[in-house]
Amino acid sequence: MGRAASHPASAPLLLLLVLLRAERLPGAELTFELPDSAKQCFHEDVERGARFSLDYQVITGGHYDVDCYVEDPLGNTIYQETKKQYDSFTHRAEVKGVYQFCFSNEFSTFSHKTVYFDFQVGDEPPILPDMGNRVTALTQALLRSPRPLSVIVALQGWAG
Repeated sequence: MGRAASHPASAPLLLLLVLLRAERLPGAELTFELPDSAKQCFHEDVERGARFSLDYQVITGGHYDVDCYVEDPLGNTIYQETKKQYDSFTHRAEVKGVYQFCFSNEFSTFSHKTVYFDFQVGDEPPILPDMGNRVTALTQALLRSPRPLSVIVALQGWAG
């Protein structure tokens, strides 16, 4: 009675996505609206020596661009870009404390933006636990990809 047919070809992809989602690192993932002439900041506590990454993309609005910067707990700017549609930034924390990352649309007087970001703290575990240092066709393709796998997976979850 109205039962959906299963697709065996999609089972491995679904399993891979479930496994990837189960190994989420500490951090934040969010899509938010950034009004014209506005700035929005987010904060994350990071231990000294921990690796963190910020991936972001403007999804809608104007020329699909924002300013973005990251400051360490001492107020030093460790990353700054202007009018970017998307970017990725990775850094190893030299100081323990609260790191601030901000998105600015202050240059726009009439166009609000929708921004997606993924802020992760810690080293990503291997895709498969027993992979070790083996290089496969899949890992080579992923390494050549202009977008990190975590962003691709996150965008798939957002879109579908």
